[in-house]
Amino acid sequence: MESITKNRQSPEVLCAMIERAYGAGQVPAGDGWASELGHGWFNVAYRIRLRDGAEVVLKIAPPSGVEVMTYEHGAMSIELTTLDLLRTRTAVPVPAVDFADRSRELCDADYFFMPYVDADNLGVIAESLPTAERDVLMEQLGAFNREINSVRGPHFGPPAGPGHATWRQAFTTMIEHVLVDGERRGVDIGWKYDTVRAVVAEQAGSLDEVTEARLVEWDLWASNVMVRDNKIVCIIDHERAFYGDPLIEAGFTGSQMAAFGDSGPFMRGYGHGELTETEQTRRRLYCLYLVLIMVIETVYRGHTDTHQYDWARPRLDEAMALLGRTRQ
Repeated sequence: MESITKNRQSPEVLCAMIERAYGAGQVPAGDGWASELGHGWFNVAYRIRLRDGAEVVLKIAPPSGVEVMTYEHGAMSIELTTLDLLRTRTAVPVPAVDFADRSRELCDADYFFMPYVDADNLGVIAESLPTAERDVLMEQLGAFNREINSVRGPHFGPPAGPGHATWRQAFTTMIEHVLVDGERRGVDIGWKYDTVRAVVAEQAGSLDEVTEARLVEWDLWASNVMVRDNKIVCIIDHERAFYGDPLIEAGFTGSQMAAFGDSGPFMRGYGHGELTETEQTRRRLYCLYLVLIMVIETVYRGHTDTHQYDWARPRLDEAMALLGRTRQ
């Protein structure tokens, strides 16, 4: 996916990064040792073959001069923190971090190296799989997601803070940040921004049911899942994690909005039964948060293709209807 947030670097800079991470003896020679991995929507990632033939991935944060949405500030730092949490406190398969550099000396952004995972991206192959096979993988994902959510946090909000004492405070702050981002860039969301604020305020009481902060990935879609031999072997892209309500996880989205797919296999694997009325209200608020981001981020990413905006705008109408607001 093309985006102005992708911080591409010259071969010379890539070589300097490799030398800093692995030593001069691992700097590759010749051509064809680096190729861009094109499935990401935010960071740029390169598949790199080192001098000894080992393959690694280099992930580089957006350029310092590119404006990103408020919730995306410090995303790479969040990913590194989350990877450490998952490696030390769960058995969830995640990449190792070979080397991370936040000095901004070689380029204007943070970057890190990790081993290349030789596996298929589930988001790419899902539609080609038999339904039963795909369902098994989504059940596996549900089980892994539950394990991720077993990690308790010291507060609600980003891992490094600022933290909030309650989930209501954290989530209403998160959604307000998104609305302010949209207003700042004049994004047409099809609704008055204050109408969206009013809907959130009307339903915010449902958030008080959440009293324990848990680590959530939020962005754990099939495209962040690597599979081999009908088994999940790695979960990637942890840059949007925070401490909050597990029900906000991507796998639950389809329980309220069919356009996001069938949540049944994921929920079976997770071990979550039918949602209560209050849980449904919360999940609908989370759908609203998601589609607001999908609409507004198209401006921040500089998309020239309107496909995402055109798809997400009607979903925003659906989310508002689920929360009791329809167009007059």
